[in-house]
Amino acid sequence: MDHPPSPTTSSDRLKETWRHALVLSFQTLGVVYGRLSTAPLYVFGTIQTKDFKSNEIAYEYFSFIFWTLTVVSLLKYAFIVLRADDNGEGGVFALYSLLCRHAKVGLIPNDTSTNEVMQHEEENTFRGKVESRARRAIKNHRSSHYLMLFTALFGACMIIGDGVITPSISVLSASSGLQRSLSEIKYSSSPDAQGAISDALKKYVPVPSACVITVCLFILQHYGSHKIGFMFAPIVTIWLLFIGGVGIYNIFHWNPEIFSALSPVYMYRFVRNINKDRWKSLGSILLCIAGSETMFTDLGHFSKRSIKRTFVCLIYPVLILCYAGQAAFISKHWNGPENFNHLSESIPGMAIVFGMIVTTCMMSLVMALYWEKSLFISGFFLMFFGFVEAVYVSACMLSFHKGAWYLFVLLAVSFTVMLAWHYGTMKKYEFDLQNKVSTEWLTDYSPSLGVSRVPGIGLIYTDIVMGIPAFFSHFITNLPAFHQVLIFVSFKPQPVPCVPPSQRYCVGRVGGKDYRIYRCIVRYGYCDQVRDTDDFEEQIIGSIGEYISLDESDCESLTSPEGRMVIVGTPLLEGHALIPVDDTNLFSGSTNAGNNETLAIPEGELIGRNAPVRRKKVRFLIPESSPRLRVSVRDELQELINARESGTAYFLGQSHLTVRDGSNFFKKFLIMAYVFLDKNCREPPVALNIPHAALVEVGMVYII
Repeated sequence: MDHPPSPTTSSDRLKETWRHALVLSFQTLGVVYGRLSTAPLYVFGTIQTKDFKSNEIAYEYFSFIFWTLTVVSLLKYAFIVLRADDNGEGGVFALYSLLCRHAKVGLIPNDTSTNEVMQHEEENTFRGKVESRARRAIKNHRSSHYLMLFTALFGACMIIGDGVITPSISVLSASSGLQRSLSEIKYSSSPDAQGAISDALKKYVPVPSACVITVCLFILQHYGSHKIGFMFAPIVTIWLLFIGGVGIYNIFHWNPEIFSALSPVYMYRFVRNINKDRWKSLGSILLCIAGSETMFTDLGHFSKRSIKRTFVCLIYPVLILCYAGQAAFISKHWNGPENFNHLSESIPGMAIVFGMIVTTCMMSLVMALYWEKSLFISGFFLMFFGFVEAVYVSACMLSFHKGAWYLFVLLAVSFTVMLAWHYGTMKKYEFDLQNKVSTEWLTDYSPSLGVSRVPGIGLIYTDIVMGIPAFFSHFITNLPAFHQVLIFVSFKPQPVPCVPPSQRYCVGRVGGKDYRIYRCIVRYGYCDQVRDTDDFEEQIIGSIGEYISLDESDCESLTSPEGRMVIVGTPLLEGHALIPVDDTNLFSGSTNAGNNETLAIPEGELIGRNAPVRRKKVRFLIPESSPRLRVSVRDELQELINARESGTAYFLGQSHLTVRDGSNFFKKFLIMAYVFLDKNCREPPVALNIPHAALVEVGMVYII
């Protein structure tokens, strides 16, 4: 008899939810808001001291800081952009993913057969929705698809450049502050000796210490976001309390009237008296929102509620108090010491605003095509926030020669890499489609050519989902034999963060039942790590067994032509067609080339190359508690099990791309870059946990 739930159950769950939310909010301080929190170190400090000609100037700068933080960080990101998550993921590619799914603007290589395979999902997604004119217009214009892709790549490149420049700027600013503090200490009564020591500190402290700190920070990255959050959150919390307290002190001690600068009138006065130097100083004001984009890009590590709550309740008010305190201090000391604002050199940090502009453009499209808001609302969003960010872009461009050019060098390199990889992948896929052979060639014609079947399972990895890949037909032509069970495996990226295991595998037949040839499409999102799983082969075999068992309830799906796939669930649950059984045995350190089991080496048990290790061997059994399976289904399942016991071979195509004679320089350069990246930067087949002795690579020359 079930006991009724206690009255405290819902209360305990509520407390646990709040506890989890508080933990996430605490972690965001160490990961998300580190840059926003340290921005006061160099916002006022990067403005030239000569620009402060009266106390009114401090009021005007603070007015710009307040409204920039309010409009961009608070209104745009905290209240609008965070709502456009892609199943909990954020960033430019999350917005692009939403557009690919809901506006059908994706350029992932697919042929018509792939669209037919996935047709049932698109019907379910868009069932009951009336396609708007904007979505229909963008869908029918191929040029808009490329424009959105290039915009997404441009934003990603800017984020990469920002990630390269930001640590150096932030850490160098902190180490420069340390150097100034050390220089103020009196080490000698002799002016010459004191000057020499100060010069030595200026030469040897900022850059070396910044390099050491940066290296240490990057070493800690492999611990993951959550551990880093717990490590740095207390430091950021103490820092926020410190700058908030100092800000309150400066406000009441130096100038309590500084809050009158919250009026936009001071922004108008700044613009009314604008000149080149004052316009250039807006590039420094821009630094107050450096890190706002992180609220959206790091969304996948936390939650919308924790990020938004932390910013609204803590980060935003503390930063306003800090900047108000700085402005209050400067308003009374603008004609005092030379370094009253700490730094005197301008740092152009441009990647910030360019990344924000890309987010604004993509966000306006999401509002129109995904949220289905009116064109007036999406256009107003684009024009309003685009205008604010365009003002800062123009200010940053005035400092292009002072270091911002380096950002564009990084942009050119990273954008070329992404463009070359996309172009090479597209051309390689088009070549595979044009040179594939029909399934009838393998099922009907190959027996007449003397092709024999050998025991075991052959896993053929290919990018196409219809027909036989050219490299495998090339293999059969030179070696007329293949395994008694063939499985064509294709990896297909989906414009979603994650594909649930219950919807990951689409399985079908190639030819009739007697051929024992199957096709399995493995679908994964841009956050999935499918190829790194240790039990990947078991999942494929289990999915095939699950598909075979559907013969009793879905005969139509088995007799449909190739291209109609069946989505099978996770094949490792109790009651499925095949039951995995783990056998733990002792083997020698060497690996038998003919074995077909997945070998998992427990951590800490590998002592030497020839030392015996304990390995896990996974076998499959037909459940005895399923007498409803027909004899033909049992026979096919048993044949699958026997084939796996005989051994498994893995076939991969090794492509060699060459450029067709007469091609232009741009095409040759992109193909050469793709070949270099494919050979030197991509994961090798070992990432699929393929034993080297069981791997068969078939070379093919691709003339592009």
